[in-house]
Amino acid sequence: MILTWQWPIAFLIAVAALLGIFLLLFAFGAFRRRQDPEALKVFDLDDDMQGERTSTLMRQWRNLGRIATAALALALALAIMLVARPSQVDQGQERIGSRDIVLCLDVSGSTLPYDREVIDTYLSLVSGFQGERIGMSIFNSTSRTVFPLTDDYELVASQLKAASTVLKGVESQKDIDRMSDADYQKISDWLEGTQNRANETSLIGDGVVSCAAMLPGFAYGSAAAGQGGQQEPAGPATRSSTRRQRSASIVLATDNVVSGKPTYTLAQALDLASQAHISVDGLYSGPTTSEGDGATTQMRTLIQSHGGSFVTQHDNRSVNDLVRDIETRQHASVQSDARAAVIDTPGWWALALAVLTALWLSLAWRLRR
Repeated sequence: MILTWQWPIAFLIAVAALLGIFLLLFAFGAFRRRQDPEALKVFDLDDDMQGERTSTLMRQWRNLGRIATAALALALALAIMLVARPSQVDQGQERIGSRDIVLCLDVSGSTLPYDREVIDTYLSLVSGFQGERIGMSIFNSTSRTVFPLTDDYELVASQLKAASTVLKGVESQKDIDRMSDADYQKISDWLEGTQNRANETSLIGDGVVSCAAMLPGFAYGSAAAGQGGQQEPAGPATRSSTRRQRSASIVLATDNVVSGKPTYTLAQALDLASQAHISVDGLYSGPTTSEGDGATTQMRTLIQSHGGSFVTQHDNRSVNDLVRDIETRQHASVQSDARAAVIDTPGWWALALAVLTALWLSLAWRLRR
């Protein structure tokens, strides 16, 4: 990048003003010498202070004075440079994401061992986000928002790291049985609010609706009508038919094993999300031996029929690969434009001015002593 000056005229004006002051001082001194040459004679300390100690101190005082003068002159020159505003042209690519993503995790006992891998994958993906907003909700019989939709990636990373730490070592019921009381309490605290309905677990449709409600433009209460004569659940009635400006998606990690009577079925929840232009991608989180079960097949059919991606681990791919596959398939359009901007670059100039000013102040204080 080439160094330029935004206000070069200020530099010229300052230099001209300094030259004018120096010329006036020189002319005034010359005028006084011509008027009264005898008046210029002053008492010379060297004539009266010939001792070794005194001469040494006098030379030191004069040297310090010269250094202080030089420092002040350089500081003044740098100040003039800064007045002219040194700048550079910054060129690069500006990338703006336009996605809203909600991680929707089933935290029932059968899926909890797989959730940590999903969380760790998104933790690695967050570092590459620019402009995307991400939120996270966990559900069992009820839902809890871990963090709302946000582009504060520092907050997102801290929450994902905390969740990953809590779930470390949760791979089977045996692991849970061998846990210390302190570790078990941490998991219980993290899951608090997700099991508020007795004898009911993994109410997947309700979990999806709660995740969709975190996204702008979503409204309850229009998808249940016509589903075999079922009564429409209560809630805000209207929904927006306008196309959203930011793409919205939900990554649903579950094994689709429902135990209880949900308010919304998975089909109803997907209908509601589709009406709000929210895509739902499914990640099967369960044992590979159950990937061919009816619940898994139903989940695949429903999600794919609503335009989403559905992936499993049947080909021995890691959860990391599966989540990245979803990211690749459903990656929203991203604006990427070349940009150039003139930016101030006071950097080293300001630092040098501060150092020289501090040096001059210390020398001035020493000379006064």
